[in-house]
Amino acid sequence: MTSLARRGVLKCLPVAAGAVMTGLAASPRAVARQETAASFPQPEIRGTAPDTGRLETRLTVGFTERMIPGVGTVTTRTYEGTIPGPTLRVRPGDSLEITHVNALPPNDAAAAAHQDMNLPHHFNTFNLHTHGMHVDPTGESDNIYRVFEPSDTAGKTTTHRSAVDVPPDHPAGTFWYHPHHHGSTATQLLNGMGGVLVVEGDVDEVPEIAAAKDVVVCINELKLADGRVPDLTSHGAYEGIVSTFLVNGAKNPVLTIAPGEVQRWRVVNAGAITAHFLSLRGHELYQIACDGITFMEPVASTGVTLPMGGRVDLLVRGGEPGTYKLSGGGPSQTLLTLVVTGEPREMSLPARLPGRPTSLPEPTRSRTLIFRSYENVFSGAFPNAYRILGDGETPPADPAAGRRDLAWGRMAVDFVNQRVRLGEVEEWTVVNDSHAHSHHPFHLHTNHFLVTAVDNRRLATPVWHDTVGIPPNGSVTFRLRAEDFTGRSMLHCHQLQHGDEGMMQIVDYVS
Repeated sequence: MTSLARRGVLKCLPVAAGAVMTGLAASPRAVARQETAASFPQPEIRGTAPDTGRLETRLTVGFTERMIPGVGTVTTRTYEGTIPGPTLRVRPGDSLEITHVNALPPNDAAAAAHQDMNLPHHFNTFNLHTHGMHVDPTGESDNIYRVFEPSDTAGKTTTHRSAVDVPPDHPAGTFWYHPHHHGSTATQLLNGMGGVLVVEGDVDEVPEIAAAKDVVVCINELKLADGRVPDLTSHGAYEGIVSTFLVNGAKNPVLTIAPGEVQRWRVVNAGAITAHFLSLRGHELYQIACDGITFMEPVASTGVTLPMGGRVDLLVRGGEPGTYKLSGGGPSQTLLTLVVTGEPREMSLPARLPGRPTSLPEPTRSRTLIFRSYENVFSGAFPNAYRILGDGETPPADPAAGRRDLAWGRMAVDFVNQRVRLGEVEEWTVVNDSHAHSHHPFHLHTNHFLVTAVDNRRLATPVWHDTVGIPPNGSVTFRLRAEDFTGRSMLHCHQLQHGDEGMMQIVDYVS
């Protein structure tokens, strides 16, 4: 599929498989948009305090026990005791100020003795990543090199502060937040740690979209064994555990829509391991945004593929009365049930959208990155190697080795892999030369990139992404123009087991 304009399966993302903090209130707009069908859960909304331009809130992380109908009693690490965490809503020019409370118990003795950073570790340590946001990657902002340690042995919790300034020209769209401490990310995401982050703006004022019900659809993936998610202490920790998929913390919740009614669904894949092919029998899906960047016009599709970390904004118009399943993760996996019922409504779809142009000047530099998996090459609990080779690959710690071996290409905390100049247009080709079952979604922090080709076939309409699936034995080509922010950031595989085991690189944005 090489054209976004073509109807049918839309390969926008090519892959295989409460209360607000005291003294604050969600904005009237946010409250209004929270009103969805009573049976369909929505995360608590925390919005910018009126006339302040600030969203000041607290996020506490700890173990929480809850009963989930259809699943049972589970105990997982959560934000604010819920899966997902609260939805944070801001506008361009706002500041997001978060007090993080780490109420998790101390890390175990094995973490203290940990030596290899490319093996999973420190499962009760976290930090903050505002996934997809074009914000400062340094200081107290979207800095994934910070460390929020857990409580001490006496049980005293620790607090940490984040301050994220949203640029005045930041795109309006759907983003999300999650922990990004290298070594613990996969385990924490599979516990349900994550939440939606909405930037309100121009696209919300399009009359047909303003009239539509605004629905968050956050898909969390849990790996539950006896009601808990085991820590990733061996490669096989999640092998044989069937994923439990929740939408807004519920298993297969029911959403209602009237015939002809249009709803806007903000769909977030907050899972760590599984991509979703979204399809809704009897309905077309009208995609209006990808990874927080609005299209120039809606694109009709019968299905959308969503990699781990990816987001799509969809307009859904109720069809004939009846019951329909939104499937994902496989044709037999139901994420939610849509019931079309009630008096018909006549609602329109927009013809044009305030999207970002899909072109960049000719590149002045090119890079090639190769995502490669090696299976059963090490002894011990983690026998596989996950590496990024090609331009900027990490050399071995001992340069005297004199040859490329499995020490090459893994994450190193003191080695800059890619230096990217602000304003310079580059063309990158990211190759997945792993076997057919090894899926590597590529994620770049701080800046979006414009995908122009898949498997060397040009797209008729390029698409902006921050996360894109690389087909097995295939490639994705994109153009990148980094802007506004200097400092160290990151790129990595968003199959987060792979990332925690070394499939990451340091990106340094320079002026």
